[in-house]
Amino acid sequence: MTPQQFSESLNELRLRHESLLSRSNQPVAESNGIYLRFEHPVLTPAHIPLNWRYDLNYATNPALLERIGVNAVFNAGAMFFNNRYVLVARVEGNDRKSFFAIAESDNGLDNFRFRDYPVRLPQTENPETNVYDMRLTLHEDGWIYGIYCAERKDPAAPDGDLSSAIAAAGIVRTKDLETWERLPDLKSKSQQRNVVLHPEFVNGKYALYTRPQDGFIDTGKGGGIGWALVDSMENAVVEHETIIDHRYYHTIKELKNGEGPHPIKTSHGWLHLAHGVRNCAAGLRYVLYMYMTSLEDPARLIASPAGYFMAPEGNERVGDVSNVLFSNGWIANPDGSVYIYYASSDTRLHVATSTIEKLVDYCMNTPADGMNSGASVNTICNLIDQNKSIGW
Repeated sequence: MTPQQFSESLNELRLRHESLLSRSNQPVAESNGIYLRFEHPVLTPAHIPLNWRYDLNYATNPALLERIGVNAVFNAGAMFFNNRYVLVARVEGNDRKSFFAIAESDNGLDNFRFRDYPVRLPQTENPETNVYDMRLTLHEDGWIYGIYCAERKDPAAPDGDLSSAIAAAGIVRTKDLETWERLPDLKSKSQQRNVVLHPEFVNGKYALYTRPQDGFIDTGKGGGIGWALVDSMENAVVEHETIIDHRYYHTIKELKNGEGPHPIKTSHGWLHLAHGVRNCAAGLRYVLYMYMTSLEDPARLIASPAGYFMAPEGNERVGDVSNVLFSNGWIANPDGSVYIYYASSDTRLHVATSTIEKLVDYCMNTPADGMNSGASVNTICNLIDQNKSIGW
């Protein structure tokens, strides 16, 4: 490639990239009245800045080859900060290492652009091999906390076992989303891959939504989404966990379940978004579901709609790990709208929109799971009878 050809190719690359970044995003046809999906993902590997992936110097890369590949951009924590919609996305390179990078948008629906550099996380004395799925919480103590999964090789793994791992909840905090302070990992009797900080003090303590697991993959005796109170985030220790949202046989969360982003406070209770996992012939199927807890006692379940809230559809079903929806970020806007940032198939990040009013209505008025087929039929028949009574 000549210098002129290099310049022309680079210019074409920049134009395609800019076209992607500036593309508008429109809602698609409403499916159930509860939420709106949008036409395009908000973040993909192609959104990653060119100077993160390419050596743009003709002298050292005359063929304009991509030097550092990006496999996926997904599972983002989210918050509204300094009048911008901010996503702390999980970026996975072709080398299978994940890291965090911040993308921002003025409207939260499109035109997300990454900051100049990915996040440089401070390390503990025992550095992580991999990090992922940060939840962001602006706590009433004034700090923005990021809690994520810190993965390390299992030191007890036998020789030749290069896949066994241990998980801990890594904790950082910041005031500006620029400078991050590393705190010690959460101490717990079990492995914790999925920990979320409640935004308010409860009885003067920090409250955590946990998911106790016997192993890195196996939930084992872990019963579902846990609730734990800790004295300090600077030395967070879980002494006791209470399961507040249980796993159940033959449901969307029979294999495991976990809190998504931190819950949203409403006049009716705390709105929760979570993921449920079941096993099937095609592998693990991840869906999103919702529940609500009491304002007076955030550990007390007050509403639990049956089944999933969102499941993968169409192209969302295909990707690096197919048949998966996952969310660890949503934003409640002052006008009552809610932006839900969800990833599909561990590959790309989407947005869906709803409102506090609709989500509360969905949670409070959707029938609970009757736990067997007969009960499900009775629930449908009751609705049919109700509609017949008004002439339908």
